[in-house]
Amino acid sequence: MSIVDFNQKINRDNTSSVKWEMTETLFGSADILPMWVADMDFLPPAEVNEAISTRAEHGIYGYTFIPPSTAKAITGWVKKQHGWDIPPSWLLYSTGVVPAIGMAIQAYTEPGDRVLVQSPVYTPFFSMIENNDRVVENSPLVLENGQYKIDFADFERRLQSGVKLFLLCNPHNPGGRVWTKDELTKIGKLCLKYNCLILSDEIHSDLIYKPNKHIPIASLDKRFQDIVITCIAPSKTFNLAGLQASVIIIPNQKLRTLLEDQQKKQGFFTLSTIAIVGMEAAYRYGEAWLEQLLDHLTENRNFAINFIKEHLPKIEAINPEGTYLLWIDCRDLGLSDDEIKTLLIQKGKLALEPGPKYGQGGDGFVRLNFACPRETLTDGLNRLKTALT
Repeated sequence: MSIVDFNQKINRDNTSSVKWEMTETLFGSADILPMWVADMDFLPPAEVNEAISTRAEHGIYGYTFIPPSTAKAITGWVKKQHGWDIPPSWLLYSTGVVPAIGMAIQAYTEPGDRVLVQSPVYTPFFSMIENNDRVVENSPLVLENGQYKIDFADFERRLQSGVKLFLLCNPHNPGGRVWTKDELTKIGKLCLKYNCLILSDEIHSDLIYKPNKHIPIASLDKRFQDIVITCIAPSKTFNLAGLQASVIIIPNQKLRTLLEDQQKKQGFFTLSTIAIVGMEAAYRYGEAWLEQLLDHLTENRNFAINFIKEHLPKIEAINPEGTYLLWIDCRDLGLSDDEIKTLLIQKGKLALEPGPKYGQGGDGFVRLNFACPRETLTDGLNRLKTALT
């Protein structure tokens, strides 16, 4: 495979890009550098665009089924990347991980049931629970020595309250933790003990920095397979969020049937033609591209952390073990979240994600996306420096 230039700047105007074309709507000004939403400013693997172009040349977009070759590409990817051997029969599909979370909440819980999360965590975890008339039960993570840890005593107390479903984020967004085998095993055993299902959002599972290793929680113990629903997607790995394609891995047939029934109630039966083609190509041909991407992201991560240490000593960036997201602690500045946001937008002309969106423990933090060319990252960090000094 040829060398990919991840430092190539690509103009995303006139592509209906949420990230680049909604800054004025969302932040009040068009003259702002967007480093907030989690998509990358990179072309996907060339094979993905080639496969989509070839399919488009045919010109007919009739009703499309998901062929066995797509499932084969997905299961092959999961086995090679994560050592988990799964049969195609375990796979269901969705337009995205967030819709899959919503369907799982509807399939496995009832209105008024409690669903467990660990804040600070990906914002839609909260909205999917609340929009479906369930109750958020939160066991906040503990930040110790620049790393998030699980308070297992509190976690067990929450499970004892009758929680029906736990939403696990692995790798963790926004903190970047890649949960270890011991941590995941302890989570699984506690959920077994208290008869709590686990939905494991593993959308960032391919974006892991050495020496860390992603472990699908369902792969650790055959007993876990009866309580775990795993969600993956090519969207973060290959920058394909706009294709709207994701995969739900459910080993337990009863749980799989319950989710299928929920999909039928909503009228879902397949993915779009382009989503199927693009996803299969990504999982079939994207490995070499991903290896180069991880090298670039590792360099960007290190550059950003060192820049902040050198130029912004009053704030601290948590070193992520996975994802392309930098969770930045601004609490020592002594500013409110509104003050931080105002400085970033008005003084720095920079759009970052505000920490309070991620629930308890997010106050005083911001989230920065470093999946971009180095020139863009340098610009963004300089704007951060301008805003906060």
